[in-house]
Amino acid sequence: MSGWLLRDEDDEPIVACADIEGLFADLPPRAREEYTLVGCVPDGPLAAILRDGGTGWLGNVWLAARPGDPATRRGWVGEQLLDVTVLRARPSAAGSGLLDVDLDGIVQVYDRTDAVWGPADVTGYVLSGPGDEPCGGCADVTGVFRGEGEPPVPWVVLRGCRSAPRLDSELSAEVCLVGDDGAVVRLVGYEVTGTVVAVAPSGLGDGLVDVTVSSDPREPHPAAARGVVERWRGGRPGERNLWGPYDRALRHEWLGLALSHAGTAAPDRAAGATYELDGRFVTDIEGFYCAIGEAINGPGGYFGWNLDALDDCFAGGFGARPPFRLVWRDAAVARGHLVEGYDRHRYGPAITLDHLLAILTEHRIDVELR
Repeated sequence: MSGWLLRDEDDEPIVACADIEGLFADLPPRAREEYTLVGCVPDGPLAAILRDGGTGWLGNVWLAARPGDPATRRGWVGEQLLDVTVLRARPSAAGSGLLDVDLDGIVQVYDRTDAVWGPADVTGYVLSGPGDEPCGGCADVTGVFRGEGEPPVPWVVLRGCRSAPRLDSELSAEVCLVGDDGAVVRLVGYEVTGTVVAVAPSGLGDGLVDVTVSSDPREPHPAAARGVVERWRGGRPGERNLWGPYDRALRHEWLGLALSHAGTAAPDRAAGATYELDGRFVTDIEGFYCAIGEAINGPGGYFGWNLDALDDCFAGGFGARPPFRLVWRDAAVARGHLVEGYDRHRYGPAITLDHLLAILTEHRIDVELR
């Protein structure tokens, strides 16, 4: 019987259910935040922006304590502020010649509900841009630090459970997909955590119950990801490029499912093999990861879903071991899309085709562009 299984960190079953409400939901785009550098002495790119009119795009910057500060000696490494724009500056009450500088951007967090804790005894901050280029320092900063946010989806309901955890028990479970054939696959990045607050008879069948969990703060997966998951319920896809129509967020979900099923991949083929990459849908970096996964491991195949994971795959154990040959068909698609710039989906410099080719060459991959 297909459905879902929740397991603990030791892979022991907790509860099986027919459906999970609250696992998928659409949230509004994350709002940009406003920060103020109090008592700032600007330097480098920040100083240049203020000289040239006071507003402008700064990019990603790192906010850390001053060298020798107690927070630095304790090991606080700071916070990264992403996609930062300088809004305005004005004289500061903190001292003669100092400025209060308003910025907007987004603090780098794994989940938008995560707390951003600041050190209590910091004596001042320094900012640095890409390549550790100094951007100045300030006596204080506002708007960056905060407590944990409220859960965007307050309740998760496990529908049609055969049994139930006791009321008031703390649930910390990894979510597994139960396939049409009964196979159980743990889904990477899928969890249910919180407190069991209600157990009631289920409308899905006699003897079944619905379990309501007061959810811990956690972003759900996009609503459309449910459809992506359902495409995998019958096992790995038998057709290539099913991910092609998806946007970047759903391609990322597809890659997570490919990784979840990667344990069933065949052993590495011998070095020197040739693989063909279908480049018709490589319109973004996620498309490249989908395409190279299928080039090496067939439909639904996995061969990395970020640059670090790609590097891990080159070490072997994921279907291929360098050196090998990669015939990249319709490479003009990637040439037109994987271009220089700032990637506001990833909040970082865009990964270009030339950068990918350099990585492949470094790992002894002979690439033929067609």
